[in-house]
Amino acid sequence: MSLALYRKYRPSVFADVIGQEHVTVPLSNALESGRTHHAYLFSGPRGCGKTSSARIMARSLNCEKGPTPNPCGDCQSCKDLVANGPGSLDVIELDAATHGLVDDARDLRDKAFFAPVQSRYKIYIIDEAHQLGPGAANALLKVVEEPPAHVIFIFATTEPDKLIATIRSRTHHYPFRLVPPGTLAAHLEKVCNSEGVKVDKGVIPLVVRASGGSVRDALSVLGQLLAGAGKDGVSYEIAIQLLGFTDGALLDDAIDAIAAHDGATLFKTIDRVIESGHDPRRFTSDMLERIRDLMIVDALKDSTSNSILRDMPDDQMERMRNQANRIGTANLSRAADIAAEGLTQMRGATAPRLILELICGRILLPIGDNTEAGMLSRIERLERAENIAPLTTSSRSSETRTAELKESTNSAHSVSDVTLSKAEEVKTTTPTKDSAPVTTPKVPGNFDIAALRRAWPDVIEDVKKRRRLTWSLLSASAQVLSVDESAITIGIVNAGAKESFERSESDVILRNAFIDVVGLDRKIAVVVDPSIDTNTPAARETRTSEAPGDAVLLSGAALLAKELGAKIVEGK
Repeated sequence: MSLALYRKYRPSVFADVIGQEHVTVPLSNALESGRTHHAYLFSGPRGCGKTSSARIMARSLNCEKGPTPNPCGDCQSCKDLVANGPGSLDVIELDAATHGLVDDARDLRDKAFFAPVQSRYKIYIIDEAHQLGPGAANALLKVVEEPPAHVIFIFATTEPDKLIATIRSRTHHYPFRLVPPGTLAAHLEKVCNSEGVKVDKGVIPLVVRASGGSVRDALSVLGQLLAGAGKDGVSYEIAIQLLGFTDGALLDDAIDAIAAHDGATLFKTIDRVIESGHDPRRFTSDMLERIRDLMIVDALKDSTSNSILRDMPDDQMERMRNQANRIGTANLSRAADIAAEGLTQMRGATAPRLILELICGRILLPIGDNTEAGMLSRIERLERAENIAPLTTSSRSSETRTAELKESTNSAHSVSDVTLSKAEEVKTTTPTKDSAPVTTPKVPGNFDIAALRRAWPDVIEDVKKRRRLTWSLLSASAQVLSVDESAITIGIVNAGAKESFERSESDVILRNAFIDVVGLDRKIAVVVDPSIDTNTPAARETRTSEAPGDAVLLSGAALLAKELGAKIVEGK
């Protein structure tokens, strides 16, 4: 049976302790100068080197050439206290979890006054010191406060606040911390080289991530992977499956779908996650971490993000920059809030997949979110209209354009806001039946019809605020068919609805809605397309909105007559 890696590579001198220089350097200086104390408290997360440092401290204190920060390694004490050595009678290690009773403390107190057998000091290393009961801690208090000259106490604990204050105040406290990812990754690579086992690119970052900064946990995980390595070493696919992390391709697909506001692809990705055996909770956690990475990339904007996300390959970093740019800061912040809240709800949930799907549904539906984050998300989406199609541009000066637009205003019947370019808005006329529309310069480029179709519900919602008649015609029986540099073509289910749309000059309303929602100013062309599905939620809402109780579907002509009749009654 082979020795576990965390035991095999346990340090025997302070120089070999990684990531704890803020502790090892002062301790080494104290040993060098001879200003050692009679009681120490080592605190910090599990697996970060507390107990190992306590043993090194004991070895350094009892070395024949010591106290010294660099034990000779030749004397009997150094040989006894080397990592994985036989141990020394004068260095007593106790686990407070099993020796935390009052009787154990009294026994320790009585034996402390006996001189060491062969070493300079009798050293007590009390692990999990926070497990000492109040009675046991009080029994030790006197001897810890005023120990014999040959006795030194070293307390190690993950929860120093639970150790009674009277003992804490008698110790020199050294807080240990989790090891930084870069330092831990370099250490693991050295271990792999020493073991002579090849690991694929990306495996070490997975081990670091699984360890959470704990050296012992990292070596335990790495030991498992190395034990199961084949002739070609440890593959990334095997590491992903053994450690339970989400494949990066699944995360990329999910994030790309969120960026494109593509619900179909996102829910298909969730189905792939479940079918491949991934835990929905783990996927949600990984997705939240990816969103955090995107927020960092979005905040830094340049190559300086590599200093924080140093384990990311260059191609992945470029992909993440693109994703962050398409999603936007407000959407990322809102998605992170939703994912974090959902992850909390998943704890103990009997249907984690359901919670995951609801999380994704909320991320995709900022329209119904009236919180500040939702409003910022909607504003940002409107400002990012250039992702759908190139905006209208012109080489002429803004003053010339403004003058021409003001001139055309004199012959117009209605006015609306038209976006000419980024951060430049002027009042311009919109086309009506009796006036010539403002000429829009044609621009070459590829238009994303899929993105325009995804924005269609938002456009319809904007139309509803402008004229309910136009909204009823479009929401019940229309869809975007195509878009080019001159027009957006809308398909309507039957000729009657098309005729009502044209007669009511609804093209002006729809054109203005496209301008406001996606920033795209194009002529509206209407054709008949009987294949359009009229059994959509929007269509059902239209059929019931005018007479909910009777569920009466008013035709386009009836709605037009109703609106015209209202105007006559009002005297307009």
